[in-house]
Amino acid sequence: MRYVVFNQKGGVGKSTITSNLAAISAHQGLRTLVVDLDPQGNSTHYLLGGPQEDAEVSAAEFFEQTLRFSARDKSASDYVVETPWENLHLMPSHPVLEELQPKLESRYKIYKLRDALQELEEEYDRIYIDTPPALNFYTRSALIAAEGCLIPFDCDDFSRRALYTLLDNVQEIQTDHNKDLAVSGIVVNQFQPRANLPQQLVQELIDEGLPVLQPYLSSSVKIRESHQLSKPMIHMDARHKLTQELISLHDLLGQAA
Repeated sequence: MRYVVFNQKGGVGKSTITSNLAAISAHQGLRTLVVDLDPQGNSTHYLLGGPQEDAEVSAAEFFEQTLRFSARDKSASDYVVETPWENLHLMPSHPVLEELQPKLESRYKIYKLRDALQELEEEYDRIYIDTPPALNFYTRSALIAAEGCLIPFDCDDFSRRALYTLLDNVQEIQTDHNKDLAVSGIVVNQFQPRANLPQQLVQELIDEGLPVLQPYLSSSVKIRESHQLSKPMIHMDARHKLTQELISLHDLLGQAA
């Protein structure tokens, strides 16, 4: 199963959700790949413990080779590295992704990621794609390559307003490029159950019939510690409330897959 974690708004927890769901998949024995398409490289930093400016193996190298006229001499797996966690591999981000984007758009390389991930399907049980906070070439490539779309929602009114445009964009990709893409659900992140506004906003989404997933992910200082240590929650504190919520969310997705 191939999931894209997508929201055009920044700071909603895309990388955190991507990396932690992937770490849980791997921890449960599933062969798991994370593809980090955000030039900021937050998932890459989270899973490898540092940025990859000097790395030769990366998503940037993969896309760069698609621009060459010569036949590709590498397989998709050659752009993947191991992480410190068993069963968990990564196609790292790289800052060069930013400058490659205009060339990739002009040459219409929008289906190359889909082809690569289909090539990797026999090697991995779960693939998670982290995306930039924009509807750009890399995000569209990810939506075309994925089967399920997870939408982080961080419980503020701006996020709610943007959600409808986001869903329209996903539907357009479904119609024009990827009929197999489904909205797997809206992941409520940084939820504070004692505050009125988050409860109200989430209930309004539910009342409108939108696919809000449960459990909601709690707001916790622990996740910042997890980022700082480059250690997903399942490896840092398996009994923590947030870890248990992430596991429940992961298992819910597994039942629907």
